[in-house]
Amino acid sequence: MWCYIQFIFTLLVVVPGLSLGKPQARIEGDIVTIENSTLKRTITTKGGVSTTSILNKLDGKTLAPESAREFILHLKDGSMLSPSDFSIVSRTSDNPVVDGKEVARVEIVMKSARSAVEAKLIYLLGSDDSFSRKSLELTPAADLELTRIDLESLQLAQAYQPYTISQITARGPGKWRPGLGQPLYTRESGTFWGIEHPASINTAKVGDLTCSYLVGKTLKAGQRYTTCSSVLGVADSPDFVKEAFFDYIDQTRIRPLRLQVQYNCWFDQGKNVEAAPFIASIRKIHDELNVARGVPPLSAYVIDDGWQDTSDWSDSVWKVNKKFDPEFKDVKAATKAAGSSLGLWLSPGCVFGGQPAIPAMRKAGFRALDPWMSLSDPRYMDKLTDRLGQLTRMGVTYFKLDGVFGHLNTRNFDIEGFKGSEEKLNDSQYDLQKIQYLTEGSDRLIDAFQKMHAINPNVYIVISNGAWLSPWWLQHVDSVWMINAGDAAKGAGRTGELVYRDRVYHDLAVSENTQFPLCSIFNHEPKKTTSEETKDAFRKYLYMHLSRGTGFVELYIKPDILKAYDWDVLAEGLLWARQVFPTFKHSKMHGGDPGRKEVYGYTAWQDEQGYVSLHNPADKPQTYAFTLDRKFGLTKNSAQTTYQLSSPLADSLKGLKNAYRYGDTITVTLQPSEIRILNFETKRADWSKLTALQNRTPDDFKGPR
Repeated sequence: MWCYIQFIFTLLVVVPGLSLGKPQARIEGDIVTIENSTLKRTITTKGGVSTTSILNKLDGKTLAPESAREFILHLKDGSMLSPSDFSIVSRTSDNPVVDGKEVARVEIVMKSARSAVEAKLIYLLGSDDSFSRKSLELTPAADLELTRIDLESLQLAQAYQPYTISQITARGPGKWRPGLGQPLYTRESGTFWGIEHPASINTAKVGDLTCSYLVGKTLKAGQRYTTCSSVLGVADSPDFVKEAFFDYIDQTRIRPLRLQVQYNCWFDQGKNVEAAPFIASIRKIHDELNVARGVPPLSAYVIDDGWQDTSDWSDSVWKVNKKFDPEFKDVKAATKAAGSSLGLWLSPGCVFGGQPAIPAMRKAGFRALDPWMSLSDPRYMDKLTDRLGQLTRMGVTYFKLDGVFGHLNTRNFDIEGFKGSEEKLNDSQYDLQKIQYLTEGSDRLIDAFQKMHAINPNVYIVISNGAWLSPWWLQHVDSVWMINAGDAAKGAGRTGELVYRDRVYHDLAVSENTQFPLCSIFNHEPKKTTSEETKDAFRKYLYMHLSRGTGFVELYIKPDILKAYDWDVLAEGLLWARQVFPTFKHSKMHGGDPGRKEVYGYTAWQDEQGYVSLHNPADKPQTYAFTLDRKFGLTKNSAQTTYQLSSPLADSLKGLKNAYRYGDTITVTLQPSEIRILNFETKRADWSKLTALQNRTPDDFKGPR
C-alpha cells in the first residue's frame, strides 16, 4: 500500500517555478497516449498492451522498442502471465484535478481466463512533471502465488545499466554492494527508468530493459494488490540524464533536502553516556557556537548507543535505561533551551548495543537469526514500528538507524535452512532468496518510516550500517550511510583521514558509478576529539569535509577539550556550509583518485553561485585544470554568466583572476597536502563574519617544543 500512497503523493510535488504544460490522455482506436510538454508515451492495445514509442520532447528524440510487454507476472510454478494472456475489459482516460493540480490518467482493465485474475494498468503524468509513472492493480479470483513482477519489459538496444555490481554477501569487510534499486538510462535519447523501491531489480542486458521487484507472496482471492510504481523520465540530453534523474529524486523525496547540523555523543561519551554529562555537552555547544559565535541552533543533539535497557523486550522494544528518565524529559528540556531537539541512535536489527536483548526475545518466540533479529518477523517488526512511533510522538526528531541488515563485516538473511550469516550465503546462487528477504525487510521498515512521517513531517531519518545506496530510499528517509567504510576515518594526520574517506567516495561515485546523490550521504564526519592541531590544519580539513556537499553534518566532537580557537574554526566552517548549502543538491566529485594521490575535489552549483574544492594528497606539487562548463557541474542556465571569485581562505586565491566566465579553464598548481576552496558568485560573497572568526582568538596550538 505504501507504494500506491507514494505514487499519488509525489504527483503533487512541483519544482518551484517550473511549468511544463497541461497533461493529456487520449484513446483513439487501439492507440492510447499520455503526454505533456516534456514526454509522450504511446501504447497499443491491439493483441495485448505494449508501448510502441516514447517521445522525449526535451531532446526531440523518439525511443521505439523492438518489442514491449507492459508487465510480466512470474508465478511460483514457473509460468508467466503477460498482457497477451489477458483480454481488454475497458480503457479510460481522464484529467483529474488533485489538490488543485491537473493529472493525466489512463486506466486499462484486463481479465485473464487462464488464471482468473483481473489486472488494471494505471498510467499517471502530472502537468509539471518530466517523468511519468505506471502501476498495476491485481485482483485474483483464487489465491495466486506470485514471485516477481516486471513492470517494464522492453527490447531497447540503447538501454544501459550504469551500476553493474551485485555483491550481496553475508561475510566480508567492505564487501556489500547489493546493486539493488539502481536506475537504468538510454544512450541516444536521455531517459531514465526504474521501479520506485530500494530493493528493485532494474537491469539492461543485451538490449533488454527490465524493471522488476520480488513479491514472494500469495495474493488472496478477492483482495486487491497494488504494485510499486515504475518511473519513466526524460532529460534534455543523454549526457545529463544522471542530473535529470537526481532532480526527479529531489522532487519526489519524502522531505525536502535540508541542512541538518547536529551533535552526536559517540566519540565524546560513547556507551557510557549519561543524562548529566550529555546535558552539559548541550549547554557547552550552545554557549560556544550559538551564543558566542552566531551559529544558528543545531537541529538535534543525539544520544548514541548507550541509552537502551536490553533486559526484557518481550512486551516492548528499545526501552530506556535508568541513566535517563523514561521520556527523556530532562534532556529534552536542555535541547529546547538550546533551540534544538533530541535525536536517538537505534538499531532495527538489534545490532551492536541491541544484541544483548536477543536471547530473551528468542526465548519469547521472536524470530531471531544468528546473530541478530529478522526484519521480516511480523511480531518483532510490529513492536519496532510501534516503538519508533512512540518515540516520534515523544518528541524525538532525529533517528540514526544503525545495523539495519548488518554492519561493515557481516550481514544477516532470513532464509530457510540457514541461521542467518553463514559464509556459504556469499554464494550468488542464493541471491534471489537474499533479495527476497531484503525486499520484505525494506517493506516493513518503509511502513515504519511512513508512520513516523505522519506523526512528524519534519522528522529526520538516517539508515546506516547494513543499508545500501539506492536513491529510492530517499522517498522514505533523509540520508543513507556511504557503506564499506569505518566510522572513524583512518590515516596519518588530516590528509590521511581525508584520503581514507574520499577514496570511498571515489569508489562509489566514480569507479562503481553508484547513482546516488552525494547531498544525502551520511559519512560520519566531521570529527574533532583533540585540540592538538593548528587552526589552519583543522580549518582546511573541515572545509574539505564540508565541500563534499552532504546536507547531513553530524559533529563528532568532545566539547570539554576544545579550545576557543577550535570553536572559532568550527563556527566558521558551519557558517560557510550554510551559505553554500543551496548548491548541495548538485554536489559531485571531480578530478582523480585520492587513493592514487591524484588531485581531486568536490563542486556544486546553482545558477548564481557555486564552489570548487581542491586537494593534493601527494607529497609533491601537482598541476590540475578544470573547465567551468555543464559537464563540470554548472547549470544549463549559466552559459552566459560571469562569476566573481572569492574565498574565505585567502591563500586559496593565489595566482587566480578576480572573475571567470562559463567556459573558462582554470589551472592551479597545488603544493603537497594543499587544500583550496574557491567560491563563485554573480555578486561577490561577503566573508567578513568568517574572517572575523579567523581573527577572534590569537592563540593557536604550538605543538611540542
